[in-house]
Amino acid sequence: MLRWFRFFSHWPLWALHALGWVGGWLAWIFSGTYRRRFLDNAQLAGLGWRTVLGAVGQAGRMTAELPRLWLGRTPRLLWADERAAAEAYAHGQGVLFLTPHMGCFEITAQALALRFGAQHGQLTVLYRPARYAALNEVMALARNRPGLQAVPTTLAGVRQMIKALRAGEAVGLLPDQVPPEGMGQWAPFFGKPAYTMTLAARLALQTGARVVLIWGERLSWGRGYRLHTRTLGHGLSSDLDTAVVQINQAMEAMVLACPQQYLWGYARYKAPRQDS
Repeated sequence: MLRWFRFFSHWPLWALHALGWVGGWLAWIFSGTYRRRFLDNAQLAGLGWRTVLGAVGQAGRMTAELPRLWLGRTPRLLWADERAAAEAYAHGQGVLFLTPHMGCFEITAQALALRFGAQHGQLTVLYRPARYAALNEVMALARNRPGLQAVPTTLAGVRQMIKALRAGEAVGLLPDQVPPEGMGQWAPFFGKPAYTMTLAARLALQTGARVVLIWGERLSWGRGYRLHTRTLGHGLSSDLDTAVVQINQAMEAMVLACPQQYLWGYARYKAPRQDS
């Protein structure tokens, strides 16, 4: 698998995105389950199929661009607004970056490490180990690079994140990822109960870290990515249940800002898995 990833890592981004667009539409055409989940999730957000149809090809691009992002040359990066991130770092009490399954969430970590790592220390990100050993090898090469450290979804990984925040460094999470059983709670997401991780809220409440919302917009024709950041907009409640709902609401607002790049086919409302 590593050989294939290295091969595709040399492809231009526009070619990978073209390949991914085709793959995204093939998945849409041939998988009725995927198609129904995609449309059902969009409907919960109050969006019609015409609004979200562009996300079909974007989902394929998300997969096809991984070899380039993980093993290839860093693509062109633009910052629409980095002020929220810069101000949070200046606060000196750690920064918690949150991004939904939207746009290119892989590039957000790389962009933050490149822009702020030299001055403010490495960014620690949480990842779920792949089921296939060969893919884990690729992920280890990709996600542990200068200014960036990946830790697993284990108690040891959580401790590393707390340590990083208390040292004034930054941590990155996808709070709309369904956590294992016992690591979340049911909270509304677009009006429907979704098993939601409590880790993001707990990290912020325990360490006093500043919360910053970020997402990486995928530009057309392989022109690179544009990074968007903003603050949470209001203080996070000291009540955990309320804080989890607040974070879900923040994710909803981000998704509605650009629904054409959200991963509508993600099984957001599934029951949590039981970790052995």
